[in-house]
Amino acid sequence: MSVAVRLRAFGKRAFDRIRNEKLKHNLLQAIPFWVASLLTGLVAVLYTRLFALAEKGTAYIVHLHLWLLFFITPACFLLAWWLVRRFAPFARGSGIPQVMASIELANPKYNAKVNQLLSLRIVFIKVLSSLIMAFGGGVIGREGPTIQVAGSIFRKVNEWLPKWWPKISKRNMIMTGAAAGLAAAFNTPLGGVVFAVEELTRTHISYFKTALFTAVIIAGLTAQGLLGPYLYLGYPDMNGLSGSVFFGVVLVAIPAGLAGAGLSKAMLRLFAWKATFRFTRQQVLYIVGCALAVVVMAFFIDERALGSGKGLMTASLFTANKYNKWYMPLVRCGGILFSFTAGASGGVFAPALSAGASVGATISGWLHLSAANTNLLVLSGMVAFLTGVTRTPFTSAILVLEMTDRHNVIFHLLLAGMISSLVAMVVDRHSFYDHLKFQYLREVAGETDDLPHAPHEASRDEEGRREPPDEEES
Repeated sequence: MSVAVRLRAFGKRAFDRIRNEKLKHNLLQAIPFWVASLLTGLVAVLYTRLFALAEKGTAYIVHLHLWLLFFITPACFLLAWWLVRRFAPFARGSGIPQVMASIELANPKYNAKVNQLLSLRIVFIKVLSSLIMAFGGGVIGREGPTIQVAGSIFRKVNEWLPKWWPKISKRNMIMTGAAAGLAAAFNTPLGGVVFAVEELTRTHISYFKTALFTAVIIAGLTAQGLLGPYLYLGYPDMNGLSGSVFFGVVLVAIPAGLAGAGLSKAMLRLFAWKATFRFTRQQVLYIVGCALAVVVMAFFIDERALGSGKGLMTASLFTANKYNKWYMPLVRCGGILFSFTAGASGGVFAPALSAGASVGATISGWLHLSAANTNLLVLSGMVAFLTGVTRTPFTSAILVLEMTDRHNVIFHLLLAGMISSLVAMVVDRHSFYDHLKFQYLREVAGETDDLPHAPHEASRDEEGRREPPDEEES
C-alpha cells in the first residue's frame, strides 16, 4: 500500500471519530482551501524571486552592452513562444482570461476542456516562458501568470480529494485561487478579494466568502513570511496636497483611461491579424519583429522601454527624476503591444501600471507640480490606465492603495478609476480580458457547445447574466 493511500485511510479514520457532523463537514470543506493557499503562497514567492533574477539579468546585459539585446531579445522571444506553442498553447498571455474562461466552464461536462486551461503543465510552462521573456527584456508582468498558476493549483488540489470527501464547487475553488494568487503576487489582500468580486464572481459571494478570505490570508501570510512584510512600491510622499489637485487627477485619468482601452483594442486587432497567418515562418518573422521593435526603443529612445516597469514607477515616486519626457507613455505602450502579442507567457498588470505612471509623470511635468501632487497624479495614472484595460476601477484603486499604503488619497484614486471606466467605454464597451476570455472559450469549447462566444453573450447571474451550472456546487 502506497504512502498516499495510507495517509488518506488514516485521515478518513481520524475524521470518522469526530461526532459533530456539521463541524466535520465544515472542516473537510476548509482543508483543501488551506492546503491550496499554502502551496500558492510558496509558488508565488519562488516565482517572484525568479522573476526578479530574470530582470536583474536584463539589467546586467544593458549595463554591459545594450546592443547585445539585438541578439538576446529575439532569441528569448522565440524560445518563450516556442515553449508555449509546443507544450501548453493556453499558457500564453496573461492567464487571467484563461481563469475567467475556466470559471465559465466549471462544470463536469467541460472538465476535459478546463484541463487545457488550468493544469500542472500550465504552471510549469507559464513560469518558464515568462521568465525567458523577462530575461530578454519583454515588457511583461508576473501577476497575471500568478493568477493562472494559482487557479491551476487550487483546481488540482480539488481533483486530488478522495471520493468520500465532501464535494467542493469547482467554480468557487478556481475563483478563490485567482484571488489568492493576486494577493500573494502583489501583497494586496484586499485587492485579491475585490478582484474576485469585481472581475470573476458569477455567484453570490456569500456562498464562498469564508473560503475566499481564508485563502487570501493564508497565501498572503505565506508570501509575507518568506519575503517579509513589504509594500510593492513603498510610501510615496503625500503631504501638502493642493486643494485643486482633483483637477489634475481628472486631467490624467482621461488620457490614461483612453490609452489603456486603445492599447487593448490595438492588441486585439493584432491578434485577429495574426490569426490569418498560415505558415510558421510568418509567426517567427512577427515575433522577431516585435523583439527588435522593443530593443530599438530601448537602444535609441530610453532603456526604460524594457521590463515590467517597476523601476520607472519607483523613480517617478521616490526620486528627483520624477517627470517623464512626452514620448515615455508611447514607449511603454509600444513595449506592451509588441511583447504581449508575441504569443509567449506574460501579464499586463505591472506594465499597465507603469504605462499609467508615465502618463501621470508626463502631465505633472507639463504642469510643474510639486512632488506630493506629482506622486498623486502618478498613482492616479496607474489606476486609470489599468482600469482602461481591465474595466475594474475598484480593483485598480485598491491595488494601488495597498501597494503604497496611502489611504488619505483613496477618494482621488477611486475618482481616477471611475472616470477612466467611463471614458474607456468610448473605445470599447468590453474589457480586454472579456474579449480574450471568449476567444479561449471558442478555442476550447468549440462553436457547437452551448456557451457564450461573444462579449454581448456574456454569462449571466442574478442581474440577468446566465452561467452554466456547477453540478458539484456544495
